[in-house]
Amino acid sequence: MSVSTSQDSLATHLSARRAAVDAALERWLPCEPAVPAALAAAMHYAVFPGGKRLRPALVLLACDACGGDEQAGMPAACAVELVHCYSLVHDDLPAMDNDDLRRGRPSCHKAFGEATAILAGDALLTLAFEVVARHSATPELAAASTSELAAAVGAAGMVGGQADDVAALAEQNLTPSLEALCSIHARKTGALLRATVRLGGLAGAAGSDEMAALDGYGASVGLAFQIADDLLDACGDEAATGKRVGKDHGRGKLTFPGIVGIERSRAMARELCRDACDFLKPLGSRAERLIELARFIVERDR
Repeated sequence: MSVSTSQDSLATHLSARRAAVDAALERWLPCEPAVPAALAAAMHYAVFPGGKRLRPALVLLACDACGGDEQAGMPAACAVELVHCYSLVHDDLPAMDNDDLRRGRPSCHKAFGEATAILAGDALLTLAFEVVARHSATPELAAASTSELAAAVGAAGMVGGQADDVAALAEQNLTPSLEALCSIHARKTGALLRATVRLGGLAGAAGSDEMAALDGYGASVGLAFQIADDLLDACGDEAATGKRVGKDHGRGKLTFPGIVGIERSRAMARELCRDACDFLKPLGSRAERLIELARFIVERDR
């Protein structure tokens, strides 16, 4: 049954959606003896306790906005969260961002060792596709959702963006461009976020105009999210974010505040939020929660 969007606050609404997503993830995460105990423990550690579950919320809210219900969108919602958790496990590895803190506790490789963390990430990624393949409402939805997710997270999407990010760090480019940074994050962060709302649209049987509106919204929100994340790293509070802050500047990574400054970065995020909301005008009042969530993403403090 879908959670009401008429009266409750955004925070209350997101909390209810997070609880529903967590319950589904618990059902679909494997456990021993079907899988090795250490692998099962590492996978569970990477997924729980979760963060804000913003990506699943975007799937479910987009599904709502197109007339679908929570159960129709839940497989895709869980799949994008599994992909996100896999990406965090691998991003934290010494070969990537070398972070030893995630969500206020040791990163997966710190808790379980590098080899088990790599395998846990691999298993979470493949589980994401298993969930949409097995649990989508129809074979047609399963096929469309699988294709959408694969395109977003593969070599031309999230993985490709991460590859360019790693290359830029290795080269220590002395004249980084805003265009290059936007290109990296349109894939590294933006591709999955853009796919979340498209997956919700698919689950809600969106028409072509609705899907176009969601696509534009997702592209704008995806880049706004990364700018907000860079701002948190530049001037956030470690206790609130649950991860090290200031690390990107210390490592010489390309960031929006590093290229255009903090105030310009904030202005860019607000402008992208306005663009995202404008894209949703064809959906009318059905898009109210998506608009609220876009504003929350830009204004968040963790």
